[in-house]
Amino acid sequence: MRTLAIDIGGTKFTLAAFEESRLLARESCQTKRSGGPAWMFAEMERIHEAWHKQYAFTADLCGIGFGGPVDFPSQTVTMSTHVSGWANYPLVQNLSRLTGAPTIMDNDANVGALGEAFYGAGRDLPSFFYMTLSTGIGGGIIIDRKVYRGADSFAGEIGHINLVPDGPDCLCGSQGCFERMCSGLWLERDFNKPAAELILDPAFVDRYIVFLARGLKAALMILNPYAIIIGGGISKAGERLFGPLRQELDRQMTWWSKARRVVLPAQLGDDSVLYGALALASTLTGFDERPTA
Repeated sequence: MRTLAIDIGGTKFTLAAFEESRLLARESCQTKRSGGPAWMFAEMERIHEAWHKQYAFTADLCGIGFGGPVDFPSQTVTMSTHVSGWANYPLVQNLSRLTGAPTIMDNDANVGALGEAFYGAGRDLPSFFYMTLSTGIGGGIIIDRKVYRGADSFAGEIGHINLVPDGPDCLCGSQGCFERMCSGLWLERDFNKPAAELILDPAFVDRYIVFLARGLKAALMILNPYAIIIGGGISKAGERLFGPLRQELDRQMTWWSKARRVVLPAQLGDDSVLYGALALASTLTGFDERPTA
């Protein structure tokens, strides 16, 4: 069984070709924001054609993690808060025509959560909350190795809870959102340095983790998961971020709460969404290539 897995983020998109769970090929491209979905789809066509020639790759299934709200039941993109032109774009239909394969899509945080549930840090956990900390911030809730999407498929959107009343404007139209205070896009705009450079400064980290812990406290108080798993580019800072974050989270948590405060880095790094797309795609057929517990 061969699967085409696609991760569409705010600054780049990545395609991966899998033979069962073995990675055959992987290619990333920076997003051309002015090009919109038409430009990106043309790039996907180019990569798909090249892999067909080089590896004789033909997909049996296709899974997509999209960096923005997705209406899962109707398999449509609601919007992208970072790149214009995606509202109601027929991504699933176009990729299905391109590959000739059954295709399924979900929000990239949900898909990244699936990747960690079946192949990464969440393999042995009954439940966890996954957060992607990158260009934007998203969340995925895993219960018994399944995504909890909520009544309307919009559960887990932790990036747009308000951390700072009357704070700076967020792209979503509100103010002081978790994403506005902590995501890579806004850190670079506010401090004129990329997040990877900012995280090297302990003084910056001390200020940053106050907001980061404030958002994660909400997840712990509402969900009481076995763990919080953090993926995305900023999570690559490792213990220079996770050590102080755990301490700050302990400080902020309500004193009487005995809820566990396990915070883990994603094991799959940049590939959480790709492996999650592989797991998601396997639900389209009776043949399930995901590893069993």
